[in-house]
Order: sequence, then C-alpha cells, then structure tokens
Amino acid sequence: MMSQAPKTKCVVAFQPSGLKVEVAAGANLLDAARKADIYLTSICGGDGYCGKCRVVIDKGQFKTADTDLLTADETRTNIVLACRTDILSDMIVTVPRSHSLQVGQILKESSAQQEAFDFDPLVRKLRIEMSAPTVHDHTADSGRLVAAIRSQVNATVADIGLDLLQGLSSRLVQENYKVSVTIAHYTGAIAVTDIEPAGRNGTNYAVAVDIGTTTVVAHLVDLTKGATVDTEAMYNSQLAFGEDYIRRIMYAEEHNAFDELQSRIVGDVNNLITTLAERQGIDLQDITTVVCAGNTAMIHFLLKLDSTRIRREPYVPSVNFVPPIYAGEIGIRINERGMLYCLPSVAAYVGGDIVAGVLATRIYTQQGTSLFVDIGTNGEVVLGNKDWLVCASSSAGPAFEGSGIRCGMRAGPGAIEKLSFAQDGAIKYKTIGNAAPVGICGTGLLDTLAGLYTNGIIDRTGRLNTGSEKRLREGEDGRQFQLVPAGPGRTEIVITQPDIDNLIRSKAGVFAAIRTLMNSTQTKTEDIDAIYVAGGFGNFLDVKAAVTVGMLPDISPDKIHFVGNTSIGGAKTALMSKKAYETTQQIAESMTYFDLMSHSQYMDEFIKANFLPHTDLSLFPSATSTAGKVRRN
Repeated sequence: MMSQAPKTKCVVAFQPSGLKVEVAAGANLLDAARKADIYLTSICGGDGYCGKCRVVIDKGQFKTADTDLLTADETRTNIVLACRTDILSDMIVTVPRSHSLQVGQILKESSAQQEAFDFDPLVRKLRIEMSAPTVHDHTADSGRLVAAIRSQVNATVADIGLDLLQGLSSRLVQENYKVSVTIAHYTGAIAVTDIEPAGRNGTNYAVAVDIGTTTVVAHLVDLTKGATVDTEAMYNSQLAFGEDYIRRIMYAEEHNAFDELQSRIVGDVNNLITTLAERQGIDLQDITTVVCAGNTAMIHFLLKLDSTRIRREPYVPSVNFVPPIYAGEIGIRINERGMLYCLPSVAAYVGGDIVAGVLATRIYTQQGTSLFVDIGTNGEVVLGNKDWLVCASSSAGPAFEGSGIRCGMRAGPGAIEKLSFAQDGAIKYKTIGNAAPVGICGTGLLDTLAGLYTNGIIDRTGRLNTGSEKRLREGEDGRQFQLVPAGPGRTEIVITQPDIDNLIRSKAGVFAAIRTLMNSTQTKTEDIDAIYVAGGFGNFLDVKAAVTVGMLPDISPDKIHFVGNTSIGGAKTALMSKKAYETTQQIAESMTYFDLMSHSQYMDEFIKANFLPHTDLSLFPSATSTAGKVRRN
C-alpha cells in the first residue's frame, strides 16, 4: 500500500468568521491569520513573549514550541500561541472573542474649540470669469487665468501642473472662459490643482484623518460650508505586525515589509474615505483634500519614509515637516489632483498628533501654565503657555491598553470599563455593551489599581497583602486577586501581581515625564492652571482614580478637562483654516523636546513614582487621606 505524500498546502479555516486561507505546510499560524486578514492580539509582534495570541485548534495537526505562558489546562485543551505554532495539515481554528476589533469605543470627536480661526480652507474652489482674447488683448491663457485668480486671492500662483496647461486653452474656449478653479494653499503661495466647468465651484469636500497607532479616525467635511458631514473609524490594520510602532519597525526591517506597512495604512485611509463618500453619495473626485495628523512613525509609514532611525540612537526622524503633496502619489484615492497635508512633528516621539492637540486646546495662547496629557499607546506630555512649551514622551500607555496584563484587553464589547469596591466587599463593574465580561480595559484597570490601594488590598509598593481576603490566592503567575468569578457565559477575570507591577510602572512613566518637565521649568503643582487630558483612555478615565494612583498631579478636579480626540480636532481645524495650518508649523518649531531616555532626572523621577501614589506623599494630599483605611475580609 502506497504511503500518502505529506501535504504541501494546507487550508486553515478560522471560526466564527468562516474565513479560510491556503498556506504552505509548516507555515506559522500567526502569519496565516495575517494572510487571512484575521486580527489576533500580538503585542510582541510574534516573538513569543507576550502570550496574547491564544487561539483554540479544533481540528488538525500542528507543532508548537514549548512555552511557559500557557497553563497545563490550556495546553490540554488545544489552546496554543499562534506565533509559536506551525501548521501541518488542514485546520479549523477558533479565535476567542477577546481578539475582537469593534469600533464602538473608538473616540471620534474632540471637545476642544475650533472657532478660534476664521474659515479659510486649505483648498478652495473659485468661480472665475475672464474676458476672451481679442486682437487687442494677446494675454496668454495661463496669464489670463492667473490674473483672474489673483483678483480674488492675494497670493502668488506658484504652480499650474503641466497636464492642466496642456488642456488649458481648449477648456477655456469650451467653457467660454468661465470656469471653476481649485486652488491649494502652500505657505505664501497657491497651486492650481483643477479646472472644471463654472458650476462646479459649489462642490468641494475634504477629509481630516487621525492616524493613530491603534485606531484611524476620519471626518468628512464640506469645504463650502465648513461643516462636518460624517465620521467613521476603524482599527489600524498594522496591528497585525505589532501593537506599538517600534515593534512594527522591527518587523518591517526583519521581513523587508515597509511596502506592506504603507499599503496597510493607505488602505485604511482609503477604506474610511470610500465608506464616508458612499454613505453620503459623494463622488471621490469631489474630495479635494486630506489632512492627516499622527505620531512621527505613523506619518513615516504613510509616506514610506525611512523610519528605522526612530528606534535607534540618536532617535532622529527623516523629516519633521512634510510639504503638501498630491494624495495620489502615495495611493490615496480622492480627486486625481487632490492634496495631502500632514501636520508637522516635533521629534521622533512627539508627532503631529500632539501638535494638533496643542492647536486644539490653544494652550500656546494662554497666559497661565497648562498641562496637556495624551495617554495612548505612548504617553505624551506638553507643559507651557504662550511664552514657552516643553514636551516629552514616555512609553507608558501599553499597560493601560491591556499590554502585558493577563486579562487585559482593548475597549471593546465585554471589556470591563468601570469597576468599584462596595462597602460589603463586593465588586461592581460595568462592561462595554453590557456584554458578559471577557477582560478588562484601561479605565477598568485604573479603577482596579485605585480600588485595591484605597481598600488596603495592596500596599504602597503594590504588593498584594496576605490575610483573610477571600479573593486572594496563588495562581500560575504568583499571587492574584479575583475580580470576576467564572460563571455561565463568563470567564474568570483576575489581576495578578505582575499585572499590578506593570500598571504601576506605566502610571509612573506618565507622572515621571510630567515631573521632569515641571522640574526643568521650575513649575510647581499650584502653578498649573489647567490639565487637558486627551485620547480614548483619557476621555473615559476617573479623575479621582488617576490622582489616587499618582498618574496625574493632585490639583482641583474642576481644573482637569477631558478634550477627546484632539488629533482629529486639530487636523480638522487646520483643514478649515490656512492660518491654523501655518500655526501648527509655528507650534512645532517653538516646542522644546526633552528626550527622557537620556535625561538625567527622568530615571530618578520614575523610581520615585513607582509607589502609590508616590514616595513623596506631600504631592498627593487628597489621594492619601483615605488610602488603606478600609480592609476587606
């Protein structure tokens, strides 16, 4: 009897989506999921140390490497780490709900003011009427057009594309020298980007985009009215290559995948634009402008600039300011001569999203000192006023996005977003979508850390106390505290000692960055007139919990303002005002960047902040008044 030849191709079916993909035998399961466009949480990008890419193999043969990240029970029930598993046959794989990417909690709006600038959009359409040439007027058609434009706009016409010039005379004759002209703003000049029939000047749309490491948000704007027409959001599809942009750069270097990273983010932008246009019945040719705000790495990915030195000393980006370009040059599908503007960055780790936040909150115009904090995948901080601005970035956000937390997850259905300890010791919680609890997201983790501390379950170092607390026990990762017991339709959710340590390090990173800027500018807590907290995590966090654990300075709660997605807010403000766009350049140039990795004080401040709320309790008088007074048994 002839033996069956080993399979060279295998089909992997992913449940519950039903998506299938054919791969070579021996292929890695995480790579197969990427090929099938199945998202699996992979904080480490596939290096095998985060333990987040758990899936269940229902059927098929596989080979998996040893790991101490799975329990014996998990291994026995065919739970594997996708990044450590090779495919040996056709396979059916169940993807747990905790990997789900749903956009319900993506923050799409900013509450910051946009009325500070007059409506004067970056790209406009003008109705132009010219006299036709005569035997007494031999002005060339291009000169005739430029003169007519300058009669309405006080700016130099810097460019009319060759393709427009080639068809200019026939178009003017055809339209009886009455046309609609699209003009795009450059600093101190304009470019003519399109010439259409005269009646087309009333149709002009643009899209503002916040390109985040985790999410991408787009707003469709009617540039004839200055009104937002629609909004949409999605998760950044680059997540398949790592949760943070440093991991993505490393992946791209190792796999020569910079084209793929660009293709992913351009595809996301195009998907959002197409969705908005189709929903509103708008032709893509009527979208003349895209303005993007994002961190430095994300803009480098978008434009396929060299991002490799962002992660290496001396941590230098290729560019901080990118002049306007035609969107089609990088594959963005709008009007074939539509423009792309990217807001300027300050440094490798403080990008255009933070410049947009400073613009949106207008702290650069204020007499008093303000603190701007954006806690996302990273924690960026700006301190200053109308006379000076300093900024820094700490790698603080990942733990509060579920990174390195056993039951941590993103803000999606089933994620615990609010948690409190009742007087009788019971734990009350609220999940996103009121679904059965699957895990716990950033705001819930912050509530948990504050609740454990104020109830004496952890001490100031974050150590889980021994004693008669019935929820405390030993687990696979050492001591752990049960938040939600297992039950019908829900899994057990715990917080472990390593989780608590991770959360404390993350909050310490944020506060140490704040203190480093404060010390460097001789700013005391009482000198801060306002704190602006931006980002999805910031928008939903509990102020009292943030102060209790020592993440934010202990100032009056009425001085702390949640300003939403200021990256999209700033991008949209720049889109609708040439002055605002030019102001972003001035803001970026005026901000002094502190590189915390080489700053002499930062590590000292970080060590001091690795206590609850801090080693110096005088910095947190309101946070220490009740901490540890109650002990649950």
